[in-house]
Amino acid sequence: MNIQEKTLTRQLFQNKILKADGQVFEDIFTAIMNYAEADFRSIKPWGNIGDRKNDGYIKTKGIFYQVYAPEDIRKSYTDAVNKLKTDFDGLKSHWNPVNEFYFVVNDKYKGVNADCEQTIQEIKEKHHLNDTGFLTAKDLENILFKLDYDQIFLITGNIPDPAAIKQLDYSILNEVIGYIMQLPLNIGENSKIVLPDWYEKIKFNNLSEPVANLLNNGYFQLHSLNEYLSNNSDFLADSLRDKMNEIFSQEKNKNNGDDLFLATVNYASPKAEQMYQTSVIVIMSKYFETCDIFEEPQGKGSK
Repeated sequence: MNIQEKTLTRQLFQNKILKADGQVFEDIFTAIMNYAEADFRSIKPWGNIGDRKNDGYIKTKGIFYQVYAPEDIRKSYTDAVNKLKTDFDGLKSHWNPVNEFYFVVNDKYKGVNADCEQTIQEIKEKHHLNDTGFLTAKDLENILFKLDYDQIFLITGNIPDPAAIKQLDYSILNEVIGYIMQLPLNIGENSKIVLPDWYEKIKFNNLSEPVANLLNNGYFQLHSLNEYLSNNSDFLADSLRDKMNEIFSQEKNKNNGDDLFLATVNYASPKAEQMYQTSVIVIMSKYFETCDIFEEPQGKGSK
């Protein structure tokens, strides 16, 4: 599966996740786990005994899963905390041994509330479990892409002819740029950000003070970008890094210093307009800091 095919398959999966509430999401989870874990067994409600708070488990390992898929997790986090507690108590009273417990939540790539994280850690400590945690949309996506291609397509649906995909733009880069463009200005958070000391790298790469200021401004939005990447699968972050490195590597054969910086900005921007270019600079500030683009000063462990 090439990058274009994988990008489209990912979008097909995300569309399913974003529309999946209740039983539909549980069915997606069950389908993925049936392929990913040979010993996984799903538990369906039966008569008046229900499922006894167990939506699926790996008996040989003592690993249990409970599924929760509200329409909007951000409006339902109080319910999520309460359900987490009651479901585990019910599970523990009917199933043993419970070595690990995972709460499978359709967060729709928005992340899980801190109260939920604290609650599940309290469950782990109180009941001396080997491990606990949340499985969110991004985690299911990561598991999905470790499956065989035919299994992936059975879950996501078939993709169009690869020859037709080449004529379409399913750019990971454009997805992230679009997200950054929608971020609101937040002066309160900006005041708390400590800018990195990358003076030596700026100087080593022959970049000017105005370019340094652009990177600093981009860095103010880096927290929001990192949060977005953390709520999505590894594929998104890896593809974004690789794409920016590819663009930079291509342009550095023709440019250097400020010209290289601007050439990278312009190549990565969908349009030569400020709102697109400033979003690209946010992304560049991330990979400038990690040395995925531009060179690290000699003696600093350059890539």
